[in-house]
Amino acid sequence: MGDKSSGAKKVSRRKFLVRGGLGTIGVLAIGTYIFRNAIRREILGTVNSLEMPYTDNTDQPMVWFEVTSENNIVLHSPKMEMGQGTFTGIAQMAADELSVSMQQIQVVHAASSTGNVDSFATGGSTSISGLWQPLRELSAMLRMMLLKEASQKLNIDVTQLQIDDGVISGTGKSLTYAQVAEGVKNWEVPDTPKLKSLKEYRFVGKPIARVDLDAKVFGDPIFGMDAQMPDMLYGAVVRPAKIGSIFVSADIAIAENMPGVVKIVVEEDFVGVVAKSMIEAENAKNAINVTWDSYKDLNTEAITKIITVGNGKSTIIQKNGDSLNEEGDLVRLEFRTPIGAHAQIEPNGVVASVDGDSAIVKISTQVVGITRKEVAKRLGLDTDKVNIIPTYLGGGFGRRLHTPHAVQAAVMSKAVGKPVKYFFSRKEEFQHDMFRPPTHHVIKGKLNADGLLHGLEHEFVSGDVGNNSALIPNFLPPIIGADVGAIRGGFIQYSGIPNFKAVYWHVDLPFATSWWRSLGLLANTFAMESFMDEMALKANKNAVEFRLQQIADDAIGVPLKNVIKAAAEKANYSEEITNGRAMGFAASIDANTPCAQVAEVSIIDNEIIVHKVTVSLDPGLAVNPDQIRAQCEGCVIMGMSAVLYEQMFVEDGELTPTIYGPYQMALMKNAPKEIDVVLLQGKDTPGAVGEPPLGPIGAAIANAVRRLTGERLTELPLKLSKLTV
Repeated sequence: MGDKSSGAKKVSRRKFLVRGGLGTIGVLAIGTYIFRNAIRREILGTVNSLEMPYTDNTDQPMVWFEVTSENNIVLHSPKMEMGQGTFTGIAQMAADELSVSMQQIQVVHAASSTGNVDSFATGGSTSISGLWQPLRELSAMLRMMLLKEASQKLNIDVTQLQIDDGVISGTGKSLTYAQVAEGVKNWEVPDTPKLKSLKEYRFVGKPIARVDLDAKVFGDPIFGMDAQMPDMLYGAVVRPAKIGSIFVSADIAIAENMPGVVKIVVEEDFVGVVAKSMIEAENAKNAINVTWDSYKDLNTEAITKIITVGNGKSTIIQKNGDSLNEEGDLVRLEFRTPIGAHAQIEPNGVVASVDGDSAIVKISTQVVGITRKEVAKRLGLDTDKVNIIPTYLGGGFGRRLHTPHAVQAAVMSKAVGKPVKYFFSRKEEFQHDMFRPPTHHVIKGKLNADGLLHGLEHEFVSGDVGNNSALIPNFLPPIIGADVGAIRGGFIQYSGIPNFKAVYWHVDLPFATSWWRSLGLLANTFAMESFMDEMALKANKNAVEFRLQQIADDAIGVPLKNVIKAAAEKANYSEEITNGRAMGFAASIDANTPCAQVAEVSIIDNEIIVHKVTVSLDPGLAVNPDQIRAQCEGCVIMGMSAVLYEQMFVEDGELTPTIYGPYQMALMKNAPKEIDVVLLQGKDTPGAVGEPPLGPIGAAIANAVRRLTGERLTELPLKLSKLTV
């Protein structure tokens, strides 16, 4: 579309306020540190319900869009497509404001060299909601730029022009967008024009087919594993099997003389092999004798002792009313969840090429900006000399929120002067994952004379989720006192209870834990909603009514009530056991998106069978209802897999299993025969979708099992302790 330069444009007040949002929280935290207990709770409550805005370039349409000679629009997306349907949703938003058809929109990952770099990440269920306002504004700006240029070329006043599928016409004359853009060197970027109304949109709100469907069905080379560069070599990195290993020394004498080996790269923090083929690189890697300083006797039992409420440092994240008096009829339950792997289909990998003072990196990553900075720092380059070219992700789920293997591939490429392709083996992927941390929960509650909760307290402990990750500044955790990822779902959502408190405990684990889809939501909701169900049984009340009676009629409570009612009605919720099947109910709210689920369960040959799940979700405006339903279905099945099967162990200092199969996961035969999704659209802007539906599924299944067997299952994965007929 010619030169992407433009005239100066002021930043609107709206954009200034959006960009200042998170920074304001940080300043507040530092400036009021002496009042940290109350302020911490205020900050943590705000962060817990924060809908992350998009904070990067929203002023230059030419950074985002190109008009091709075929009169199509290429949208360079700063958000990654990892199966969640982001490319389709943003294509719908852009097409409507640009007045083009869906067939005229092509969405590609924005290489960092375009300047369209997301400094946050693709995560947190924010891709569609975060881009809702800025992308439509950018699209509308581009539309107005094209209209103004067409007005000059056609010599027709702008007010007399109209647009239909990328063709501007008036008074019998017309130009395509491509014809308008031809030859233009400098563009004047206008102030943000008035956006179209929702009624004017042709695509937003419609179940448009995915724009990446054909590429995936026909096996186009779009993933990181498919990436290649001319004359490339293959790399492998020696990784320890045991937890906490520190590199001491390496004997490379045998490996460096093996067939196909080009170079053994020995750095202070890793040893890599570069060879002519992947198998030759792997063979040489296995021949290197490395001495590690490691934990030798660590096991799962030791990890369980570490992950126990009372260990580590505590922070009260929520408090209302008085502390719970433990005298009298107090109910106390403990819950545990295990270490979980990401287990995504595509292992981590990268192709890197370093040539003099520049580098090109092709990689499947959720953090283009962070990857670019880390490569540039290690190589001593300016960041603008490092071009990160993202690919489609064969599963993300938080696993690719840090991709330091890009640095290792770049170092190996620099050492040999050629591109190097390096991918994890499946064993390396399992042993060197950034795991979902195990958790432990102690929940206490007491009923009043009316059979409602008089007091409720939730104490829970976790390893790192956000802390010590590339996304969270090091200065923040000591100030706010809690891990913003681990506490997701740990807040008490039943604010109608007069007295409640939530306490987070943080401990350090000897292996890496970090972001996993839904962060702490799955574990915390399993514990909290299982406990709520137990209290409903104790009160002899219907589980749905028991919850509804203790939710305040406020901005958060009303939508939560609505999804609870909708799920119960759609599922025809009953607490009767019919034909050997029982229903379990649970609800949660995450990133301001409430979700309720009903699981219909039976037990056959002592195995928990989930037959049907009903999901009610209020994501706000549904940009693409089919995508949202697909996300709900995906969350249900991924959640089922986690709560019924998945678990990592520590044996003799090693994390295990190291391959699919022994690492049990839900199979197609385990999926519910039916997942029924009800969408409520309680506001006219889109909200979070990708993670909130993961919250209730564990408790919904456990609550159904409780009705079938009388047994309260308190540990994941859910296993019956006795034979049930």
